[in-house]
Amino acid sequence: MSAGPVGSVESVESPPEPPDVDDGVDDGGGDDGGWWSRSPGWARGVVVAGVVLVLLLAGGIGGLVLGQRTAPSYGPPPGAIDTGFLQDMTVHHAQAVQMAVWERSNTTDPALRQLAFDIESTQNQQLGMMQGWLRLWGLPTEATPGQYMGWMGMPTAQMPGMASDADLARFRSQTGPAMDVAFLQLMLRHHRGGLSMMQEEAAHGSVDVVTQLARSMVASQTAEADTMTQMLAQRGAAPLPS
Repeated sequence: MSAGPVGSVESVESPPEPPDVDDGVDDGGGDDGGWWSRSPGWARGVVVAGVVLVLLLAGGIGGLVLGQRTAPSYGPPPGAIDTGFLQDMTVHHAQAVQMAVWERSNTTDPALRQLAFDIESTQNQQLGMMQGWLRLWGLPTEATPGQYMGWMGMPTAQMPGMASDADLARFRSQTGPAMDVAFLQLMLRHHRGGLSMMQEEAAHGSVDVVTQLARSMVASQTAEADTMTQMLAQRGAAPLPS
């Protein structure tokens, strides 16, 4: 580039001015509507977002309270078999868990320990669901002792498959293979005994989640019953009479 005359300054193009930004400030003076109109856009956005968040939180809390107050209305109608099924099956499951815990804690057979653990885990989870629904609906979580299966039109003092106190005492008094056989026999009879209640609820229940649970019980306990039958045969033992 050639130099210009001494004392002269070469013309340099100035950079473009940045565009004007509307920051919400009224330079004309007068009544500008207060803080809202004087505030930059980002500040107004923060305020709006905060108001929306407060409204959402208030709505969520209100919905939770409303749900708690109206939850019983979503339960089964009075006298429905769903209630009787859940209350009776809670008692039935509780004994199965009791036997499974004893077997898992005392057996030396890995296959029996795994089976007992599976039964304990599955039925404990189902127990929690059944008792949770009953509490949500404001209903007792268990049937009145000695008054079972009235919802099936066949009231009885003892549900099918339940082990007696003498059965449980004999089971706990044994060790080794004899204890394993006793567990398989008692649990197999227990599974088969509860099947009719599960099938009744699955076929005639009025609350979808309860009938779905009953169907899953039928499937899982039928499979476990087949496994226990095979295990008994492998150990030269037979199932107990129903």
